Amino acid sequence: MKTKTRVKNKINIITLGCSKNLVDSELLLSQLKGNNMDAHHERAKDDANIIVVNTCGFIETAKQESINTILQYVEEKEKGNIDKLYVTGCLSHRYKDDLAAEIPQVDSWFGTLELPGLLKTLGANYKHELIGERLITTPSHYAYFKISEGCNRPCSFCAIPLMRGNHVSKSIEDLVKEAKGLARSGVKELLLIAQDSTYYGLDLYGERKLADLLNHLADVEGIDWIRLHYAYPSQFPMDALEVMAKRDNICNYLDIPLQHISDNMLKTMRRGITKRRTMELIDTIRQKVPGISLRTTMLLGHPGETDADFKDLMKFVEDYEFDRLGVFTYSHEDNTHAYSLADDVPTDVKEERADELMNLQQEISLKKNEEKIGKTFKVLFDRVDGNYFIGRTEADSPEVDNEVLVLKKDNFARIGDFANVKITSAEDFDLYGTIVND
Repeated sequence: MKTKTRVKNKINIITLGCSKNLVDSELLLSQLKGNNMDAHHERAKDDANIIVVNTCGFIETAKQESINTILQYVEEKEKGNIDKLYVTGCLSHRYKDDLAAEIPQVDSWFGTLELPGLLKTLGANYKHELIGERLITTPSHYAYFKISEGCNRPCSFCAIPLMRGNHVSKSIEDLVKEAKGLARSGVKELLLIAQDSTYYGLDLYGERKLADLLNHLADVEGIDWIRLHYAYPSQFPMDALEVMAKRDNICNYLDIPLQHISDNMLKTMRRGITKRRTMELIDTIRQKVPGISLRTTMLLGHPGETDADFKDLMKFVEDYEFDRLGVFTYSHEDNTHAYSLADDVPTDVKEERADELMNLQQEISLKKNEEKIGKTFKVLFDRVDGNYFIGRTEADSPEVDNEVLVLKKDNFARIGDFANVKITSAEDFDLYGTIVND
């Protein structure tokens, strides 16, 4: 089939992976729009002649999804439905040469730090005056807010430093400027993200500056909620808790991926912390910020994980009752420290442990949700789905946490606005309620 020709190029950006990738795509979109180019993010209408796939390369399943997506657009190119296919992001950064040899139909491959080169290839100039400017692709009332790039941690299982490089903090001044711009555009909630948010400022200022950053962001007019994600537990900056407790618009919420609790696994994973210090940290966080909601992530099936290690973890989760908990199973990633170890936990055992832990968390979540029945919470409404308005409390981050469902026929909520909701019933991971009018 003859390749289509168009008077003007139309670009569609496809994003895979985490929220940090989404921010990268938003920055690319902003630069393209700033060059007066017809660019879109995951446009539903299939009319773009140039596709940019922003890939994820974190674990095997994410890598396979990225490859499948690339091959999908290779097929579209071979049919003549698109003219150009470009690939960027983590997978491309990590395996660029191998992928270029295996999938020659892709026109160019770019790494995570090659935005200027990608723009030049697309026929756009890298506009320095647009640094910090963002066209968000999330609902207009919240935005992911990347405070740093890269990571200096030596975790055995993680390939992020191979794809994102060492930790580089953005300056407080630049982040405040970006936050003010987002607030002017209607953003009410900032979701602070990084590979390691607790390391923030150490490279730039010689000391951890997360508390100062939180204070400055809390001063930005129009920002009602500030939510902190990806807080590494080792050397956690305690002064950040003091700011969180004092500032009303900093959510009593913390995403702190612990990965495991047994000393054997924490040492093998190279986490730089012990079971005792982890427990002391969680106790201190809950003491300094009463009522805080804690989200954590656990990694199961890492090389060397024994039944005893897993039972230790189950007991810890049962005792500490995290508000939110996610699980992923170990993926044997080349060039990581753990790759030199035997991947000695069978796949079925990894999955069985993951199911058992999530069943426990399901019980904990239901118990905590049932305790909220009859209470009233401030809810930010994100969308409409079927017969319900869907929102979140201060305890919930988008996409990964619980939601509050309010029947449309009995209530009215404006998307992007707050309302007080009285909880009337609860399920494992959802709350139901009615809007309470003042």
